[in-house]
Amino acid sequence: MLKIYPVVLEVIAGLRPILAQLERRDSDLCRQMRRAASSVALNLAEGMYSRGKNRTARYHTALGSMRETRACLEVAVAFGYLGSLDVELARRMDHVTGTLVRLVDGPA
Repeated sequence: MLKIYPVVLEVIAGLRPILAQLERRDSDLCRQMRRAASSVALNLAEGMYSRGKNRTARYHTALGSMRETRACLEVAVAFGYLGSLDVELARRMDHVTGTLVRLVDGPA
């Protein structure tokens, strides 16, 4: 298992109270963020047990979903549904994003 997988689960756990708050303001955006966050974990897990181009494709999808999750948060803040992003949650999301970029790009 990749060391980043538990961090992804921590990000999802950190999103739970945000999702509950967002559900009351914009249920469509909440569903979108929930699906995107789930997609990060599911595609990362699938990629860990894939080979070759399939592995890279799953990691690339996980990366896109991580960025989508972050964008959902940014949109929620822009609409005034949420206050500013939690610094620790943002740091974890950046860590996941950075790791996925390295997985997609491969060794330098």
